[in-house]
Amino acid sequence: MSRSEQPSRRTVLAVAVATAVAGGAGPAAADTTGAAAAGPATDAAAPARAPARTIDNRAWTTYSDWRSGTAKGTRAVAGARPGIVIGAPVGTVDYADPHTGTTATWEYATWTSPVHRLAVPSTEAIASWNAHTPAGTWIQVELRGTYSDGTHTPWYVMGRWAAGDEDIRRTSVDDQSDGRSSIWTDTFAIDDTASGLRLSSYRLRLTLHRRPGAKITPTVWRVGAMGSDVPDRFTVPASAPGLARELAVPRYSQEIHIGQYPEYDNGGEAWCSPTSSQMIIEYWGGRLTAEQLAWVDPSFADPQVCHAARYTYDYQYEGCGNWPFNAAYAATFKDLQGVVTRLRSLTDLETLIAAGIPAITSQSFLKEELTGAGYGTAGHLMTVIGFTAEGDVIANDPNSPTNEAVRRVYRRREFENIWLRTKRYNASGRVVSGTGGVCYLYFPARPSVRQRAALAAVGVC
Repeated sequence: MSRSEQPSRRTVLAVAVATAVAGGAGPAAADTTGAAAAGPATDAAAPARAPARTIDNRAWTTYSDWRSGTAKGTRAVAGARPGIVIGAPVGTVDYADPHTGTTATWEYATWTSPVHRLAVPSTEAIASWNAHTPAGTWIQVELRGTYSDGTHTPWYVMGRWAAGDEDIRRTSVDDQSDGRSSIWTDTFAIDDTASGLRLSSYRLRLTLHRRPGAKITPTVWRVGAMGSDVPDRFTVPASAPGLARELAVPRYSQEIHIGQYPEYDNGGEAWCSPTSSQMIIEYWGGRLTAEQLAWVDPSFADPQVCHAARYTYDYQYEGCGNWPFNAAYAATFKDLQGVVTRLRSLTDLETLIAAGIPAITSQSFLKEELTGAGYGTAGHLMTVIGFTAEGDVIANDPNSPTNEAVRRVYRRREFENIWLRTKRYNASGRVVSGTGGVCYLYFPARPSVRQRAALAAVGVC
């Protein structure tokens, strides 16, 4: 959890909001424990009138997808998990790592997606990717958009990423703006949404790097972006309960790690995102080896949580809460993929839970706005694992004193509102931003028919 009411990485966006207001199926063993059967997935009925879609999520994942892009030194590879790799590098580049102070030379090759025209002209966009980066390799992900008036954004860096931290330090890039849009850690945002300006289309560019003369290569299996135009709102429409089911997701507390490895965002008290990620990774069967965990102090419980914090850490943001970095970390586990998206309502979450897919949600709230939480936060991630017969949300909340205390039940209406709203009042009475339904989804690289249908129903391909 972000410490209570600490400044958010989206502080600048929140100030802009305030100014505007002032001016105007999982593994069989994991699916069923503790579940209350609700019949087939189709029985989990949505309300008669679902919210209008305000989200466009496009990903490139298939062999034909990779062949459709513009390759300069990369090539598409087929197989069970198609992707792109370095074929013949187009040149070398010197990269001065701002977090290590070292400069190294790298071979590189690029792949650029076709233009994707957004079905939803958007105020925000978040890229996410899944890749394998063996030692001596890394990738850069960029986005270039077209505005609704026909002009273009620069090529914005959405992340420089490696699974490890020995070659480069994975990082977001600050101070990117053209005076009309900006990058806030992991999010492209229109600066003045009241102007009516929107992002109407975009392209993504991947740059794959490796040591000069090496034969190894990064492999990118998935890259995409979620565009959204979520309305400014303090409250959201209520959804009707439609499912009673609970998934058996492991429970981990971030709080038992307070003081451990403070170089990664001050230790456990800020590790809500990697802790939540590790819960769902292990739900899907992802495990770390003793060799991978050998760097962790053996006296620490749940060393895998420490590992998740280290390998999701963004050295520019100085935190473990970079959304795409968490999704990319999940996809380093065998046969998993991860995306960052937005959902429209708890009905969408019910659709996923019915198919055995838990989700990680992002929310901010005052202590009195979420009964039973016992804290307030400017930004917190937790794992939604099910719904009670009354429709209330069952969450694994990592901001708990012990692993046993992680399972919580939160009132449906309160949870839905704090998660989906885009405006709220903080403890000082100022108008600040909300995340508007952001969530991480981790699911098998080859989903079942039922899982694929559920993902498609919430706009994820």
